[in-house]
Amino acid sequence: MIHVLLSEGDPVRLGFLQALLRDAGLRPLLLDSHISAVEGRIGAFPQRLAVPEEEARAAEALLREAGEWTER
Repeated sequence: MIHVLLSEGDPVRLGFLQALLRDAGLRPLLLDSHISAVEGRIGAFPQRLAVPEEEARAAEALLREAGEWTER
């Protein structure tokens, strides 16, 4: 199972968040990138950033510590 952390339309922020998670030893997944590319990256279809379920708590804590987490 996977755990979706957030939905985001900004590819720069997504890249930053992925790097942040990877640097912490986590395995981020970017979902919906195909549809985003097809629509020309105009932001109509945000991409979802996810991690494996067992990494969800650590990922949320890391994003919170970095000031990048907003409660849903």
